[in-house]
Amino acid sequence: MKLKCIVLENSIKQQKIMEKMVNCHPNLELSGVYNNALEANRHIKNSNIDLMFLNVDMPLISGFDFLESIEHPTKTILMSNNADYAVKAFEYNISYYLLKPITSISFNIAVRKVLKHHNLIYPKNGEGEFVLLKSNLKKVKVVLRDIKWVKAIGDYVKIVTDKHNFVVQFTMKRFEKMLPDDKFLRIHKSYIVNLRNVDQFNGRHVEINGNSLPLSRSKKELLENKLMFS
Repeated sequence: MKLKCIVLENSIKQQKIMEKMVNCHPNLELSGVYNNALEANRHIKNSNIDLMFLNVDMPLISGFDFLESIEHPTKTILMSNNADYAVKAFEYNISYYLLKPITSISFNIAVRKVLKHHNLIYPKNGEGEFVLLKSNLKKVKVVLRDIKWVKAIGDYVKIVTDKHNFVVQFTMKRFEKMLPDDKFLRIHKSYIVNLRNVDQFNGRHVEINGNSLPLSRSKKELLENKLMFS
C-alpha cells in the first residue's frame, strides 16, 4: 500500500527535487504539486490525502498559517531553510521537520517515521500478508486471509476473522484503502468482504459461513466479475 501525498512548495527547483524523491519512494504516491495554498487546500478537501510535504517559507501565507487554516490537517512533513523554526514546528503536531537542502537520506528518514505511525500492510511471511492494528489499547496482528468481513460502526470498524473479532478506530474508507482490491470488495456502505470466503450471493445479499450480509445493487455485477478471477 502507498501513502497518497501532495507537495506544497513555491520554488520550482525544489518542486522538481521533491517530485523526484516522492516518485522514487516505493511507499509514496504523488497526488499533486502546488505552489499556492488555495489550490492545495482545495485538493485536501476533495481528495483522500495521507501526507503533505509543506514549505514553511511560503509567500503571502506561511506554512504555519496554512496548517492553522485547515480544519482537519493531514500528516505533515514541514520543510524550511530556517533551523530556528524547528521548535515551533512541533507545536503543530507535525510528523517531521526537514531542513533544506533536503537530501535523499534525510527525506527517507522523515518518510520512515511517518510510515511507522501509519498502518500499512506488511510483506508476506509464513502466514501471509498482515496488518498491525490497535485494538483495546493493544497492538494486534491481523492476517488478511483470515478476515471474513469488515463492518463499519461509526468511526470504528469491526473486523471479523475465524478466531477473533477486533474493533479498531478506523473509518471504513481508510480501512478499505489498506486492503488489496483483488482480494476484498466493499459490497455495501457498511461492509467489506473477503472474496475467497463468499459462499453465495443474490441481488440483495452475500452469504459467508451462514451469515447474510447486505449487497448494494450497484455492486452486484462488480462482485460477480471479481469472483470469477479471485
